[in-house]
Amino acid sequence: MTAYKPGDPTTINRLYGRAKGKPLRQGQQGLVDRLLPQIAVPADGPVTAERLFGDNRPLHFEIGFGGGEHMAGRADMLPDHGFIGAEPFLNGVAQALTHVDGDNGTRPPLPNVRIHHGDALEVLQRIPDGALSFLYLLHPDPWPKARHAKRRMMNDGPVDLFAAKLKPGGEFRFGTDHAVYVRHALMVMRRHTDQFEWLCGQPADFQHRPGGWPETRYEAKARNVYGHEVWYFRFRRR
Repeated sequence: MTAYKPGDPTTINRLYGRAKGKPLRQGQQGLVDRLLPQIAVPADGPVTAERLFGDNRPLHFEIGFGGGEHMAGRADMLPDHGFIGAEPFLNGVAQALTHVDGDNGTRPPLPNVRIHHGDALEVLQRIPDGALSFLYLLHPDPWPKARHAKRRMMNDGPVDLFAAKLKPGGEFRFGTDHAVYVRHALMVMRRHTDQFEWLCGQPADFQHRPGGWPETRYEAKARNVYGHEVWYFRFRRR
């Protein structure tokens, strides 16, 4: 028996998981109706910094941003950079819009964020090769059963796509609290050492969250509620 199943997210061409959860609150629905159309990634054509933000700025892309805490935190740290996030779960999109809008007036809005409600790979394929400075994949669904391994975002097809879209010296960041996914992801990345250099000199480098890596609610819950260990990986595009 083998854990390998043919295909991966770049060839399956199908989204898995929930698209919508509990009903949105009135304020969240208002943001989806008002703000999302203003900052949505265009439905077709190239996805470039110039098209989204009006200038040639460093570009970041986050796959499956959850509630948007990490994306918003990074965008606040780097106001001159452009951030694109993709998330199929509507409730997560609504929460991210709350952050982008200024968290109910507690801080200024974030003008440097664009959001795609849907498939991250569809947007990523429209980004020109070598255009990204950072790419983030944080706590993706682990799909722990062997027969579902082809659904994991950490597979050869997606990693090849990540490499194509990152500029030389660009950084791919991956985080998870799932031990099965860690082993699978490192196995995959070992096949891509010609494209990526693992930025790790000692175990502490992947056991502790690096500076400039905002914590998400999911990560805090994994550690503090479930007692999971969390791992952080940084890979530089060669």
